[in-house]
Amino acid sequence: MHIVYIHQYYCNPRMAGGIRSYEQARRLVARGHTVDVITTDITPGDRELGWKVTEDDGVRVHWFRIPYSNNMSYARRLRAFAEFMVLAAARAARLKADLVFATSTPLTVAVPGVIAAKLRRVPFVFEVRDLWPEVPIEMGALRNPVARGLAGALANFAYRNASEVIALSPGMAAGVTARRPKTRTTVIPNAADLDLFQVSEEAVKTFRARHDWLGDRPLLVYTGALGAVNGVDYIVRAASRMVEIDPDIRVLIVGHGKEWEPTKELAADHGLLGNVVHMWEKVPKSELPVILGAATMSTSFVRPIRGLWDNSANKFFDALAASRPIAINYGGWQADLLRETGAGLVLDPVNTEEAASQLVRHLRDESWLKRARGAAHQLAVERFSRDLLFDRFEEVLHRSAAKRPVLSEQS
Repeated sequence: MHIVYIHQYYCNPRMAGGIRSYEQARRLVARGHTVDVITTDITPGDRELGWKVTEDDGVRVHWFRIPYSNNMSYARRLRAFAEFMVLAAARAARLKADLVFATSTPLTVAVPGVIAAKLRRVPFVFEVRDLWPEVPIEMGALRNPVARGLAGALANFAYRNASEVIALSPGMAAGVTARRPKTRTTVIPNAADLDLFQVSEEAVKTFRARHDWLGDRPLLVYTGALGAVNGVDYIVRAASRMVEIDPDIRVLIVGHGKEWEPTKELAADHGLLGNVVHMWEKVPKSELPVILGAATMSTSFVRPIRGLWDNSANKFFDALAASRPIAINYGGWQADLLRETGAGLVLDPVNTEEAASQLVRHLRDESWLKRARGAAHQLAVERFSRDLLFDRFEEVLHRSAAKRPVLSEQS
């Protein structure tokens, strides 16, 4: 099967960001499929015109440089979405395909996917990574009634034209079917890359020894975006109390985003920056395994907004892959998993003093840590391994491709 795979912000392991699309695309190629990925190049540099084609483990990747950053204004980001929508539609329409697959965000990627699928008379499968427009409306980021209406219409357009929708969490799937009850929806969350996160004890010892501020101290890490939805100031506020209880606790924040500077300033204001709290710019995905391997516990945070509970954050599954307990400050399906299995902690969404006490107590409890690491590993192997979830993903594509009418056969 020839698959055109549209993802505006595709990353491979040499880049900083989630590698879900890379892992799925390369596995499709290994199973005998042909895959063309259409994406943007947002690495630093001047704007360039024209497409660049590279190969990632047999996957043809079509890149067009469109500058984008979370630091851009809302209007500038919308322009980047619109630019890609037009360019991707033209590119995808030129490629032969037996199926077109598009993954959000942004929601606008559905447009080139539907256009290419209709022109080629092939099925279209849509993947929902964030529930739009429901989440931005709940956050207060989408207030204009006209904009809300347009966003809702775009979501309806995507779901109506998809032979099947893949949702990254049960809550996202419920949001899709609430909008269009007849839409066939399959839940395939983010995954644990077990092979990637296998790190030797020697590498971990070397990492810890290389940093004087760390050594043998307990380490709490946050890896990922520092955006408006994440509320990473939570860990800094908790750290200001943790250091009073246990001065040896260390916090490492690795990432990027709009809230990077405010978070850094908050840590400095509390006198934590450079001693208790350390902040590193984003690193390639390939460098995360040793960081998580050195961690005592990982974390994932969101603002106290109900709609954000339905996320499927890569950092959650990276922690499982690394056999590390994870602490989160939200409810929903991931909180249920942690309570059910003991693979981590569910912290109060706003009370950082209470969270600090809970974190320090567990960071020093070797018996609990051993049980939590085992539970995390078990979840990674039995429920969220990349290979296991890929099989489910490929089934969706085969099921959709089987619906292709005879008249759509390509020459």
